[in-house]
Amino acid sequence: MYDLQEFIKNALAEDIGDGDHTTLSCIPEQAQGKSILLIKEAGIVAGVRVALEVFRCFDPGLKTTVFIPDGSAVKPGDIVFETSGKVRSLLQTERLMLNIMQHMSGIATTTHKYVERLQGLKTRVIDTRKTTPGMRLLDKEAVVLGGGSNHRVGLYDMILLKDNHIDFAGGIAQAITRARQYLKDKGKEGMKIEIEVRNLDELGQVLQCGGVDRIMLDNFDTALTREAVRLIGGRYETESSGGITLDTLRSYAECGVDFISVGALTHSVKGLDMSFKARL
Repeated sequence: MYDLQEFIKNALAEDIGDGDHTTLSCIPEQAQGKSILLIKEAGIVAGVRVALEVFRCFDPGLKTTVFIPDGSAVKPGDIVFETSGKVRSLLQTERLMLNIMQHMSGIATTTHKYVERLQGLKTRVIDTRKTTPGMRLLDKEAVVLGGGSNHRVGLYDMILLKDNHIDFAGGIAQAITRARQYLKDKGKEGMKIEIEVRNLDELGQVLQCGGVDRIMLDNFDTALTREAVRLIGGRYETESSGGITLDTLRSYAECGVDFISVGALTHSVKGLDMSFKARL
């Protein structure tokens, strides 16, 4: 399972190596100071919890006062927290903390924009496995802080029969039958099964076979999505996926799907602009 402390330890080692020679050369060992996390762009802040863990792991003597919690809307000029302690520690943790917080805040901010588009509708925006390697749980935490929901965390907590699985298995019926038998054999009957369909013919095969919990409508246009939702008739959860943008999001939701998965929440976001400034 995910070990945040191990992630932080490895990230610090990657950055500091055999020593931060810039800091070591010009900052006395016992020098004390304060730095503030200053917001420079409007958005949703995320990663405060992780920032505190970065400080704690590197130097338990660092003390932080949080003014704005995770998941809050922020604007330029806002101060999220103030950290005090050894100046060397402030400087050596600065970049890792900012990298994490800018990335997570960018995800939360992007997610919030998608969630806002769905106000008044039942449809929920969910993420995908298109995450930064080693940071998946932090990426997914940021999605939730932005108001979105998580899909499966990894390959281990849900069965998702996609096109390649179906093709290699020999067809939809074979893939579903084998998946159900596998879960029975492994004592994992409570695990959900989702299946991807590429057209109405494949949807018909799934409806005839049954045995799934959710149907993913992959790269359907809105007209086909509306027809698919009608044919499913509430018997299974429905998910739209594939190339859905902020501009087309609401039109898909209005077709009546339960979920819309958006890889862009995590795979190509712009970090939220912020800085860690000395308070003299």
